[in-house]
Amino acid sequence: MLALALLVIPLGACSLFGDKDVQAPDEPADKLYNEGVYLLNRKSEYKDAAKKFEEVERQHPYSEWARKALIMSAYARYEGKEYDEAVNAAKRYVTLHPGSPDAAYAQYLIGSSYFDQITDITRDQARTERAVAALEEVVRKYPNTEYAMSAKRKIDIGRDQLAGKEMLVGRYYMDKKDFTGAINRFKIVVTQYQTTRHVEEALARLTEAYMALGVVNEAQTAAAVLGHNFPDSRWYADAYKLVKSGGVEPAENKGSWISRAFKKLGVG
Repeated sequence: MLALALLVIPLGACSLFGDKDVQAPDEPADKLYNEGVYLLNRKSEYKDAAKKFEEVERQHPYSEWARKALIMSAYARYEGKEYDEAVNAAKRYVTLHPGSPDAAYAQYLIGSSYFDQITDITRDQARTERAVAALEEVVRKYPNTEYAMSAKRKIDIGRDQLAGKEMLVGRYYMDKKDFTGAINRFKIVVTQYQTTRHVEEALARLTEAYMALGVVNEAQTAAAVLGHNFPDSRWYADAYKLVKSGGVEPAENKGSWISRAFKKLGVG
């Protein structure tokens, strides 16, 4: 009896004096959810709103409210610029509810979270690559949703950013007279980012690099493809002068990788 009494006393003490480890009873899911919506609408309280939505999940994990709260917590974290948390919540949503009407928005939130962290081209572009990949998933999986069009616009911006990074490195190699290294960078722009604004300069730089190496037929092809696709470009004017100064004209070699790259994408 004494042993039993000793066991019971601490439990009674917890009840009388309060125990910080004792969990409060669950609150109704709709109450927690609506409190989260209220905080979300106040704009400055995104973190607190997210915590309310996360409580819905914790206290009512298998309810319909939990599903709704998960996408709302991802949105609240995104609006609060807590991008890593937003990505994690949105990824969980896509994994748990792939057939939900909100799955497209969750995937879009993943891409947008990475997109909003894009840095200038002098810095690492890993987030840009993640943004493009995640947004391409939106277009691929949910092409008929309202998010697909917005995703396409962001993809174009992201791809332009990645092309700009390659151009920056390519120019650096040109300055160092490392023409082979420069060609490899400009080749990426021509083959992978052909629809960006950087492709004209890339073709002109290829003309310059190939002329410097004495690979005249590739220089002629780069200039010819540039002139055919962008006849009014100032870059074509420079490329044309450069090959002419070498005693030749722009002329496309159909077997060149440059020519094949444009044919493959239906350009030229």
